[in-house]
Amino acid sequence: MEVNQAKQEHLLALKVMRLTKPTLFTNMPVTCEDRDLPGDLFGRLMKEDPSTIKGSEALMLGEMLTLPQNFGNIFLGETFSSYISVHNDSSQLVKDILIKADLQTSSQRLNLSASNNAVTELKPESCIDDVIHHEVKEIGTHILVCAVSYTTQAGEKLYFRKFFKFQVLKPLDVKTKFYNAETDEVFLEAQIQNITTSSMFMEKVSLEPSVMYNVAELNTVETEDEGTSTFGKMSYLQPMDTRQYLYCLKPKPEFAEKAGVIKGVTVIGKLDIVWKTNLGERGRLQTSQLQRMAPGYGDVRLSLEMIPDTVNLEEPFDITCKITNCSERTMDLVLEMCNTRSIHWCGVSGRQLGKVSPSASLALPLKLLSSVQGLQSISGLRLTDTFLKRTYEYDDIAQVCVVCPYMSRES
Repeated sequence: MEVNQAKQEHLLALKVMRLTKPTLFTNMPVTCEDRDLPGDLFGRLMKEDPSTIKGSEALMLGEMLTLPQNFGNIFLGETFSSYISVHNDSSQLVKDILIKADLQTSSQRLNLSASNNAVTELKPESCIDDVIHHEVKEIGTHILVCAVSYTTQAGEKLYFRKFFKFQVLKPLDVKTKFYNAETDEVFLEAQIQNITTSSMFMEKVSLEPSVMYNVAELNTVETEDEGTSTFGKMSYLQPMDTRQYLYCLKPKPEFAEKAGVIKGVTVIGKLDIVWKTNLGERGRLQTSQLQRMAPGYGDVRLSLEMIPDTVNLEEPFDITCKITNCSERTMDLVLEMCNTRSIHWCGVSGRQLGKVSPSASLALPLKLLSSVQGLQSISGLRLTDTFLKRTYEYDDIAQVCVVCPYMSRES
């Protein structure tokens, strides 16, 4: 803390106190057995101590509350509140008192004063009180600058300032991962870690999607009556503990068929996190817009719409593919089906599929069989655009479990 004009005696005194939730008073109980030299002396002293809990004097936790003795730890997302008091310690009448409170951060200077109007006069032993609030949105060093100017009875104008420096710490560590499904769905996994030294009650962790997506939270287990949180009824996050939240984003109907638009979307949305700490101290964080790597579908996207879970060995089965033109031009497509070591296609290869407009889709039913049992990868499809003589090959489209229906079981 620094004070300007330290050699000059001022008529006014400035006091600043951070307003925060109090803490429960703790003491250090000292006990002994009755046959020891002090006898029941320690027990009687603890019973007489007003800070102990009656009937449970040996507990460290008392029933009184303790006001903060310093600024303490301030975390990003919390609301910083401070009480400012200017007291007239002199026997003179002071006039034109102006109190100004600014918060200096690494990037900006904010005026937190409730009013910029001067108080006409302040009588001896009187005071001017003010409470300021600010939602902390930056980490790092913050300096609260409190300035007081006034005029004495002799007409002399005086001015002094006080500086209060404090650090804003990061309360949570947030990591995100994106998973692009075969369809246009996007799955977001958010890992949230409590990096403070106290427990947190996670009041809300939600995803605000971008304008092109609808979001579904996958953090509840549906029961007959209502959904139950996967984290239980009491959503507490202990220090250094981590939780994983999962969300599924689906394109809105008006954008779902616009393959070219969805293909280029990288902005998914932002996380909104609300928590409470000891005695209900509330904090809130919003991440910046989360961005994913745009999936590389190329000009033509081939996705699987329908496939059975299990098929029989050497028996034909049906699948349905969806072909989407992701380019900005019309294509004239030809389908070729190439057999692999285990997968054999049924039907005519080199079939004309016709013209597909930009962002348009085409449903394609196909029939095939597997000559090898086990988990098999479906591969061997090839599309050719006759306009540009460009070929697109698709391997590892999906996997299917092939079983042998004739295998006898040993008793």
